[in-house]
Amino acid sequence: MGPPSNSGFYVSRAVALLLAGVVAALLLALAVLAALYGHCARVPPSGLPGLGDSEAESSPPLRQKPTRTPKPSSARELAVTTTPSDWRPPGPWDQLRLPPWLVPLHYDLELWPQLRPDHLPAGSLLFTGRVNITVRCTVATSRLLLHSLLQDCERAEVRGPLSPGTGNATVGHVPVDDVWFAVDTEYMVLELSEPLKPGSSYELQLSFSGLVYEDLMEGLFLNLYTDQGERRALLASQLEPTFARYVFPCFDEPALKATFNITIIHHPSYVALSNMPKLGQSVKEDVNGSKWTVTTFSTTPHMPTYLVAFVICDYDHVNRTERGKEIRIWARKDAIANGSVDFALNITGPTFSFLEDLFNISYSLPKADIIALPSFDNHAMENWGLMIFDESVLLLEPKDQLTEKKILISYIVSHEIGHQWFGNLVTMNWWNNIWLKEGFASYFEFEVINYFNPKLPRNEIFFSNILHNVLREDHALVTRAVALKVEHFKTSEIEELYDLFTYSKGASMARMLSGFLNEHLFVSALKSYLKTFSYSNAEQDDLWRHFQMAIDDQSTVILPATIKKIMDSWTHQSGFPVITLNVSTGVMKQEPFYLEKVKNQTLLTISDTWIVPILWIKNGTTQSLVWLDQRSKVFPEMQVSDSDHDWVILNLNMTGYYRVNYDKLGWKKLNQQLEKDPKAIPVIHRLQLIDDAFSLSKNNYIEIETALELTKYLAEEDEIIVWHTVLVNLVTRDLVSDVNNYDIYPLLKKYLLKRLNLIWNIYSTIIRENVLALQDDYLALISLGKLFGTACWLGLEDCLQLSKELFTKWVDHPENEIPYPIKDVVLCYGIALGSDKEWDILLNTYTNTTKVEEKIQLAYAMSCSKDPWILNRFMEYAISTSPFTSNETNVIEIVAASEVGRYVAKDFLVDNWQAVSKRYGTQSLINLIYAIGRAITTDLQIVELQQFFSNMLEEHSRISVHAKLQTIKNKNLKNKKQSARMTAWLRRNT
Repeated sequence: MGPPSNSGFYVSRAVALLLAGVVAALLLALAVLAALYGHCARVPPSGLPGLGDSEAESSPPLRQKPTRTPKPSSARELAVTTTPSDWRPPGPWDQLRLPPWLVPLHYDLELWPQLRPDHLPAGSLLFTGRVNITVRCTVATSRLLLHSLLQDCERAEVRGPLSPGTGNATVGHVPVDDVWFAVDTEYMVLELSEPLKPGSSYELQLSFSGLVYEDLMEGLFLNLYTDQGERRALLASQLEPTFARYVFPCFDEPALKATFNITIIHHPSYVALSNMPKLGQSVKEDVNGSKWTVTTFSTTPHMPTYLVAFVICDYDHVNRTERGKEIRIWARKDAIANGSVDFALNITGPTFSFLEDLFNISYSLPKADIIALPSFDNHAMENWGLMIFDESVLLLEPKDQLTEKKILISYIVSHEIGHQWFGNLVTMNWWNNIWLKEGFASYFEFEVINYFNPKLPRNEIFFSNILHNVLREDHALVTRAVALKVEHFKTSEIEELYDLFTYSKGASMARMLSGFLNEHLFVSALKSYLKTFSYSNAEQDDLWRHFQMAIDDQSTVILPATIKKIMDSWTHQSGFPVITLNVSTGVMKQEPFYLEKVKNQTLLTISDTWIVPILWIKNGTTQSLVWLDQRSKVFPEMQVSDSDHDWVILNLNMTGYYRVNYDKLGWKKLNQQLEKDPKAIPVIHRLQLIDDAFSLSKNNYIEIETALELTKYLAEEDEIIVWHTVLVNLVTRDLVSDVNNYDIYPLLKKYLLKRLNLIWNIYSTIIRENVLALQDDYLALISLGKLFGTACWLGLEDCLQLSKELFTKWVDHPENEIPYPIKDVVLCYGIALGSDKEWDILLNTYTNTTKVEEKIQLAYAMSCSKDPWILNRFMEYAISTSPFTSNETNVIEIVAASEVGRYVAKDFLVDNWQAVSKRYGTQSLINLIYAIGRAITTDLQIVELQQFFSNMLEEHSRISVHAKLQTIKNKNLKNKKQSARMTAWLRRNT
């Protein structure tokens, strides 16, 4: 990606491994089989040992590649090689974990990125560096392994053994014969002429160089952005989980904690930030006479490599002091001047104080920096002392007052601050227990927000943000438990662990644990755990041991088994149980939840039961906790009588991670209560009943009619989050986009409009009279779009009229902003109900905006037109004119997603498929097939669609497309059966 140089060629990270393998194969064909090991030229140091000036600083490096021409040197001249696995003999470099021969104690790290304000990089940037790593040898070895990927080794020295008691002064050195890289396992291997001695300490001195890229936010990366009307650049780091090795040679595993002294050399016009406060600054002159600033930082606590952080930027900051420690928020100068960081600054200090008081452990570092990057794919990173955020989740603009942005910022800031205890202070021993940091940080972000906002409906928000999403994805045949017993992962597999199960299921595990204990016992155990393992590492069993200690010290909470046995049944199993209660007999049973369960399905992967805490209510009164620790158990107290007032709901406040089913009488009793007095059932349980029932019906546990019966009472429902849950489950994307829904649509329209009046009148009045009243109503902000969109889709006259009013006011006077929660809907119906005049207004707005989010929103709105000629013109613009040359969204695909556009896009492709393929890529054609064929239900339709696209696709694509179309057909046939039953029910109940 960079320019060629006299020391080699540059390759991107994305192709480095492939390139190494290709070159290796070529060399192998030339019979260079003797090149099993390669070498690194050892350039004699000048100045301070390992940290002095070196010619390497000003010479561009060679990335890792199969061969290099050695530099002239007075030392033996050696050559660096990478060795693919088929070149080298078996050895520890084939393993995915480092051998336990060396324990890192301390890093002295210096980085020098060549970032200059007067010469902004074009895609990539050179950096050089040096690191001295103090290690303790535990096993005699003449081979040293550490992590390093895509760096050039400029020099390698091993000093020692170090003399204790004399400031670790060196008493000699160990000659380095060879240095080579095992690229596939990401190791640098140093071959020594003699073994290191067990019990002795040594210093590895390495000089290296590499490239920084703008488009890869792994290791060091660049942001190019505009501030105060000027183009600028900054450099930042993202080292979690395994990207420290991209920046400097290191022992890149979470248990290998060490201290760090960090030095950053940077242009004088920039500020350098790292984990610790600045210790000092000096001036350095390069070989060209240019002056650079050398910033050194204080020594860090013991921490893993993934928490090391660097930023070089031209930013401003605001600051405050919290309990004697400085908190600074850094951002673009425009953002600081506009006050966009003030909200984040105001919540950061109190959040630190709350968690300090909760755990009785002070924040460990003397300062906390938070920086907002113009672009940061990871959204936020908890680096100790230097947290990094994407500015979209940290800056609060005045226009954000009617979005969920404020609460979103609060959650994410709280999450990253929570990591200062869970992850930074106490780190998981290995990535298989990553949920110990991500799950608990996710849980405590809600505890922080609930503390500062006690009026927020905590259970409903946890359901909406966490539980609803993960329960939709989790099931018995998922091969992914929260805690994994396997400890050997490829780096790509480690990255895959950052998923819904680690965060949301992990948070749900913590919440369930807190629910069946009590808050005091829960926090007490965590205090003990955090104190014991501070500055160290822990495993899941360590956590359970401290919970067991807390339980054993009291007599109030009695458990049916050890905490380890209870919680392992949840964290070591995939999926979750369905709990079914027969209210006639009191028999309760558990079974794994399967997607689309088939009759008499056997346990394919689940051999154990869960130990299930059952918190429950009867007739509105909370009952005593019981446990289902068998497949089936009888609870006589859960039987109900024939009385209309007798009903039972399991899973109080939805703190348990499971779904609940009832026998026919149980569902009937709940229906009766909802129709008679819905407010007797708490909001969280009205949500739960709807969500559980529709999920269970979709997956063949109960009939769809059982779920539909629960909606009869909705004319009395005034909680928008309950309505949101109903509409998400009932008015699905498949139903809305199905062009053959003519039977069900008029019935559903009549049924829902009859029940929508109350909730619609509440929120349409607020929108018309005082829309700002919604700014602190988080559940309304996340629910209103679905309510508004459904009402307009059903043809509610007042919804269509309100959309037209808001659209017209905005067109006539753009300062009259459309309320954000319903802006998508209003823009869409403004176009659908308008003409080419309104469409051209949106096109003009699209052309003049630079905001990606707004461009995407406008493009989707323009696809809402009902006029085929307008949609055709839209697609012509997309493949030929400048407003749509960027790739924010695929115009052809979004047109094809609409009812009218499905046919227009198909016709458009007849003459333009080559232009579409060139503009958006071949995959776009495949996506279009799926969009156009989304309603197919017969094999004949598949054949016709394949024939239509046959000239556009290569053979391998045609095969995969056929398989996908079969899947779509089967899904549609299943939906058709479900839709027929819904239609029949609606006829009976409309």
